[in-house]
Amino acid sequence: MTRFLLLLLFVGNAFSQEYPTRAVRLLVGFPPGGGMDTIARVIAPRLQDLLGQPFLVENRTGAAGALAADALVKAAPDGYVLLLAESGALVVPAINPKAAYDPVRQFAPIGGVCSLPLALVSSTSFPAGNMQELIAALKASPGKYSYASPGVGTLQHLAFELFMRSAGVQAVHVPYKGATAMMPDLMSGQVPIGIVSALAGVSQAKSGKIRALAVTSAQRLPNAPEIPALSETIPGFEAAPNVFLVAPAGFASERLAGAVRQVVTSPEVQDSFAKQGATPMPVEPRELASRIAAEVRRWAAVVKDAGIKAE
Repeated sequence: MTRFLLLLLFVGNAFSQEYPTRAVRLLVGFPPGGGMDTIARVIAPRLQDLLGQPFLVENRTGAAGALAADALVKAAPDGYVLLLAESGALVVPAINPKAAYDPVRQFAPIGGVCSLPLALVSSTSFPAGNMQELIAALKASPGKYSYASPGVGTLQHLAFELFMRSAGVQAVHVPYKGATAMMPDLMSGQVPIGIVSALAGVSQAKSGKIRALAVTSAQRLPNAPEIPALSETIPGFEAAPNVFLVAPAGFASERLAGAVRQVVTSPEVQDSFAKQGATPMPVEPRELASRIAAEVRRWAAVVKDAGIKAE
């Protein structure tokens, strides 16, 4: 019996060391050309170089990443289907009780990839030129002004709701179908305030089309040090979506986790992330599991407090 158990242990370890022996599908819940897709296509070829097998990016778009997450949890737990997820995928079950997956139970954490700060922005015609003036304007006229987000239940939407609760202000939510759809209305002043990815917000602000009031990361961004962090106005505030790699529950691979960390900490990948306004997040599986559980609780509370429901 002892020999049999030792044989099973040896075979299991050998299998783990050999992984992968064939192509790996890397699911992304967003369209080609977007921020998440870009990150996937930065890390996939480098994982391929380290592990010796193709990492094929597969875009499974729809339902704010929920379709890709659902595909992951239905896959075999052998590591040949992975998901490049972001914090928004952790929110879906809180917003939509019909969501068919549980991130805490059904995501096996592999490693952290990066953090993607958001930016609070306004039209150039809006009278507030900084966060203090924005908060003062919203407090003076509760519910008078509207703010745009890329959609109901997105991390942008939740981050602005968290800001309003932290600052004690009110504004009317105007959801759009994606950031691309909302930008023209922000630029024209049809909607005075918005929240977008820092990459989009900083680039449009530098061109003078909108005004960037703050970023939601804990510190200012290296590529835009002139834009304050919201934490400078509201101490402790942080609401930057995290990007991480997960597998179906039951899978674990030290080799894969080590390769992800090696890729994320490489200078060329860090340079690429910096150009997108992203901050590297080389987090090990155990810590990532804790972060996922904490984010699920945090955003579920925001969803409940704000009464947010799926459209």
